[in-house]
Amino acid sequence: MVQQSNMVTQHSGSKAGAFSWNYSNHDIVTARSSDRETAPSQMDLNVLMRRCATESERFYRGQQHDTSFSYELFRRALVDRNESAWEYLYQHYSGLVEGWVRRSGAFVSSGESSEFFVVGAFTKFWRAITPERFDSFPTLASLLHYLQLCATSVVIDSVRAQSWAEMLPEETINPSAMPQHSPDEEAMNRVQREEFWRFIDAQLNSEVERVVVYYSFVLGLTPRAIYAKRQDLFTSVNDVYNVKRNVLGRLSRNHQLRQMMEM
Repeated sequence: MVQQSNMVTQHSGSKAGAFSWNYSNHDIVTARSSDRETAPSQMDLNVLMRRCATESERFYRGQQHDTSFSYELFRRALVDRNESAWEYLYQHYSGLVEGWVRRSGAFVSSGESSEFFVVGAFTKFWRAITPERFDSFPTLASLLHYLQLCATSVVIDSVRAQSWAEMLPEETINPSAMPQHSPDEEAMNRVQREEFWRFIDAQLNSEVERVVVYYSFVLGLTPRAIYAKRQDLFTSVNDVYNVKRNVLGRLSRNHQLRQMMEM
C-alpha cells in the first residue's frame, strides 16, 4: 500500500497558471509511433516519464502529440499505486491544478494558500479514483477534467464549511451534514441544498438581509467586500457586521433549522 501522505505533499512549489488544457482537442492521440517502439504499458518508468514530458511540451506548442504516455502514468499511479508515478504526476500537473484553484471564485475569500488546495485536490482525486473505478475514465481528458472538478470542489467546500460553521453554533452541527461529497455527487445533493436555501430565504426579513446572506454564504465575501460592492445599501462596514450578526443570531435560535442540520 502506497503511503498517501508521502504522495500528496511533495512538489507543491509549482507556479500557478503555468499552462492550461484544451479538453476539446487535446485527447486526440496521434499515431506517430512506429511498430518498433515499445508500448507505453511496457516502458520503463523513467522512459515513460520522459515521453510524458516530451508529449506535453509538444501539446503546449500546438504540435501533434500522443496522450497515451500520460494516461499510462495515471494508470500506474492509480491502478498499480506506484508511488514514483504518482509523485511525477503531482510535480507535472501541480501548476495546472494551482491555476484552476486560483481561478475559482471562492479562492480569495478562503483564507488558505493555493498550495493547500493543490494538496487537497490531489488527495481528493486519489481517494475518488480507486483501481476498480479507473476504467470509468478512458481518456487523459476525462482524468484531467475530474482533477479540475476536484480542485474546484476543495476550494468551494472549504469556504462552505466556514459558512456552515458561522451559521450555527458548533455543537449543533452534525459532522455528516458537512460537505463531504465528491464532485460527481454534487448533482445528487442539489435538491436538498435548494430546499435549505429556500428555508433560509423565508426567515429573512428584508432585501438587506438577503444581500448579506447571499454575499456571505454563497459568494463567500467578507463584510468589507460586501460594503465595497453595495454602498447603496450600507453606510459603513459596521452596518454589514450588524446585519450579519443579527441574522446569524436569529437563525441559531430557529428550532426548525436546528432539526434540518441534525438530519
